[in-house]
Parts: sequence; C-alpha cells; structure tokens
Amino acid sequence: MDDELRERVEREAEKHALLNAVKHESDAAVGAVMGPLMGDNPDFREHSDAVPGIVGGVVGRVNDLDYAEKRARLEEIAPDELAAIEAEEEEDEHDLPSLPNADEYDEIRMRCAPNPNGPWHVGHARMPAVIGTYRERYDGWFCVRFDDTDPETKRPDLDAYDAILEDLDYLGFEPDATYRASDRLETYYEHARELIEMGGAYTCSCSGEAFSELKNAGEACPHRDKDAETVLEEFEDMIAGAYSSGELVLRVKTDIEHKNPALRDWVAFRMIDTPHPREEASDYRCWPMLDFQSGIDDHLVEITHIIRGIDLQDSAKRQQFVYDYFGWEYPEVVHWGHVQLDDYDVKMSTSTISELIDAGELDGWDDPRAPTLKSLRRRGIRGEAIVEAMVGLGTSTTDVDLAMSSIYANNRDLIDEETDRRFLVRDGNQLPLTGEPPAAATPPLHPNHEDRGVRDIPVGDAVMLERADIPDPDEADDPRIWLKGLGCFRFADGVLEYTADDIDAVREGGVDVVHWVPAAESVAVRMRTMDGDVTGHAEPGVGDLETDDVVQFERVGFARIDRHEDEETVAYYAHP
Repeated sequence: MDDELRERVEREAEKHALLNAVKHESDAAVGAVMGPLMGDNPDFREHSDAVPGIVGGVVGRVNDLDYAEKRARLEEIAPDELAAIEAEEEEDEHDLPSLPNADEYDEIRMRCAPNPNGPWHVGHARMPAVIGTYRERYDGWFCVRFDDTDPETKRPDLDAYDAILEDLDYLGFEPDATYRASDRLETYYEHARELIEMGGAYTCSCSGEAFSELKNAGEACPHRDKDAETVLEEFEDMIAGAYSSGELVLRVKTDIEHKNPALRDWVAFRMIDTPHPREEASDYRCWPMLDFQSGIDDHLVEITHIIRGIDLQDSAKRQQFVYDYFGWEYPEVVHWGHVQLDDYDVKMSTSTISELIDAGELDGWDDPRAPTLKSLRRRGIRGEAIVEAMVGLGTSTTDVDLAMSSIYANNRDLIDEETDRRFLVRDGNQLPLTGEPPAAATPPLHPNHEDRGVRDIPVGDAVMLERADIPDPDEADDPRIWLKGLGCFRFADGVLEYTADDIDAVREGGVDVVHWVPAAESVAVRMRTMDGDVTGHAEPGVGDLETDDVVQFERVGFARIDRHEDEETVAYYAHP
C-alpha cells in the first residue's frame, strides 16, 4: 500500500469512526467502522489484510476526543453526513414524521376542515392533535374551516360550530383563523365564472344515471361543447335559483377517457332545494361540491400541507384539474388510514350517536357510553392524554387501532400524583362493629404526599363493605380483614370485632386490606360508567368536594365529581 492510498484509508476511516461515535454518542468500534468503510470504498478490499490495522489506530485517536470535539471534527470534514445525523436525531425526538418538503416553505400552513353536523367523536381528535402538534413543531399556522356546503345530506347542526371549537379548546389548541364555507359562496361563484370563461366547466342537465353510463363508457356528455357564454348564462340562473334540485349541475371539464372514471367531468356545483340552517346562508340554492369548495379555499388561504384519509385520494386528483386551469401549485398531501376504537358498544359515527340520542338510548353527547370528546371531558379525562395517544398513532396509510387503555394510561400519568384518595363502597353490606375500635380513621389524602394531610372519617357503630370483601366463614382460614386507616377486625356471625392486631397481621399474616365507609355518615353516590350507572356510598368528605374535582376511589378508579343533588352525589367514572 503506497502512502497516498494509506492517507486515503486514514481519512475515510476517520470519517466513519466519527460518524459511528457521534451517531451513537459513544466510542467508535473497529468492527462497526469496517463494514461501511469497505462498502463505500471497494478498492480497499484488495488490501484487506492491512486496512484493519490502520483503522484501529484511527479509531483509537478518535476515541481520545470528547463528544463535542468529535462532533466539531465531523462538521469540519463531513458536514453533509453530520447534517443527516442531526436530521435523524430531530426525527427521533418526534412521534410524527417530518412533513414532506417542509424546508421549502416560509411558513407551514395547515387546516382542520370539519363538517359541523355534530360534536366530535373520539376519532375526530386525530386531525387537530396532529395538525396542532405540527404547528408547534414548525412554528406554523392552522385554521378551522367548517365545510358546511351540504345543507341536505350532511346537514349542519347549528350548535355544532361552537361545540367543535369547544372540543378543540379541550384538546389544547386554538386555531389561528376560523372560516365557515357557507359564508364564502360568492367567492366560489366567482372562481366558477372564471373557470367557465377558460372553457374548463359546463352546465349539464343529464340525469345522474344517464351521465354515469356515458362516463363509464368514456363518452362525452352532449352538453360538453356548449359555448362559454351559454354556460355562464345557465350558471347565473343556477345562482338565481331558477332550477330545482337535480335539474342542472356544473361540471369541471377533465379527461372523459381518464383511466379512473371517478375523475371524469366531476360535478362542481349542484342545486339543493333545502335551505341552509344558517340564516345567513338560507337563501342560496346553488351549492359547491366539497372538492371544488375545499380546493379553492386551500389555495386562497395558502395551505401548504393537507392531511386526509387514504380513501380521499381521488379528491386531490379532482382538485388538480382545477389547479391546472388556474395555474396554481397544489399543496403537499399526507394520506393516512382510519382510526378504529375499542372499548365502546356504540359505533364511532356522528350520525349514529345523534340517532341514539334522538331515540333516548343515550342521554346526550356527553353520556359516558358515547365515544365522544364531550363524554371523555365529563369523565375527567384531560385533552392532553387524548392528543398524546393520537400523535402516537403517527400518519400510517394503513388503518390503525386506538386502545382506550392508552388514553387512560396517559391520563393516569397526568393526574395520579395530584389526585386525592377517597373510599367508595359499591352496593355494600352494612356490618355492626364491636370491640371498641377507634372513633375515627385517618387515612392519608395521598399515599405519596404526607404533607397533604389525612381524611378524618368518623366510624360510628357500623360500616359498609363491598360484598366481595366480606370473608366467607366457611372458606376463610383467617376471617380477619384490615379496614384501611382503621385497623384489624375479625368477622363472625355477621359482626366485625375489633382485634387491635398491629400491621404485622397484614405483613405476615396475609390479612386483606379493604376499603370501607361509615354506615351512618356516608354519602350516597351514583357513579356513571360506560357500562351503566353504579350506586354506592362514599366517605363523608366526598360531599364537600367541588364540581370538576377528580378523585381516586381506592380500589375502584378515578372519577370526576359532577354535581351534588339532594339525595346523592353524581360522579363520572374515568378509568381504573
């Protein structure tokens, strides 16, 4: 090996040693360097007997540097490779992949475009969770645009506009702007007029069935060659309401022989006789289809990146025809699969939930049995827990399963340390006490935070226990139980006798620790759950809690205090 080749081996070895060390933030290893070194430099292979020795010396010198020195040296000799490592490091910091071509835009601008036909179900949270996270990551911008241009089939619910914004706030995001498409009809009309004048659209009176036959056969509609002046006149009549539903549509002229029939001369505007529920839009009868309306709006508000379902791939292709007519650049598109949710008997569908509410089978959008954000909020689950779970799903094009247990785990991490403990006995049995037990119990408010103090629970002459916690005299070798915060009792003949045994009964004797409430001063509780209402009694202090306080009922789970009524306290169960 001549000196020139040796120097080249040393240079390449140094680069690969630094790459290995910096990427893994550790010392470089000769074995890890040899593979990529020989792969990048196949002419080294004929000197394979000498190269390892050279590499060993270089690796030793590299490992004598501290991490900052290694990184600085790599930036000096291989800045592009270091940049690639840094990009990977940045990627590793995020649950979401980088947006395509993000560095080509001065500002990342995205939109959340809900149909306001009802409050959001859990699946709806994915879009704002991901878009809001990208906005924070790129210091970008996002808007909410209510796509409410279908007054009939997907008729808007007037209460849903504010309800959706409330759901967005619950998730922790505030849009930079909010639009209602039904306020922007004149804008869509103006662009349709321009499209007609370009020869890019025509009015068509074919029935849907007749046009479908022509389209599928790759044959042009007989109205396709109308002159622009006639088309424009008929379109103005559409705007004026001169036609009834189904009489006339405006079609975008595409490629009638396109390999995908769904893209052939698609409808941009149609007539709808049903008035829009918003008074401001109730006089309009000529309404844009979503692909036209959304495409125009995305350009006008300078959207750079669109995230949409994989089933909507044709939308981008339809809109591309309009963009080509106007000479616009189409936004970057990320497609993803659907979210499927476990743990609910009710289908995750706005229309289905609405029907169940109307039929009286659900109490409302915040019924704990409904898979809605309003329900999760009322149960005391934080929006942050939902966002974290949604972001963790990524942007895969395949359908993904969301386990509610992941939301519960996230929420538990958020609230466990700050949530005080209480006792709740569900449908308990009342048992007399004998043997002079303490007059009061003082269990801690939180087992990990002694500084918060204790709960003073009066005992009285009897307590209530859950049926499963009462020892069976025929089966129990030791009929003793430990009432948490109070002491040890022996169960016999339907009575709990205080034994005054110390805690060794639990530590060494295997005595079970159970929760309880005083029979005389307990608070009646109705706890609303996904499986129906559960009744029981809680320790007296629960009656003094405020609405929205979250507690952990020991051995039961977390719950949010909803309200205090004359005869009971109502709580909503969150999760174990």
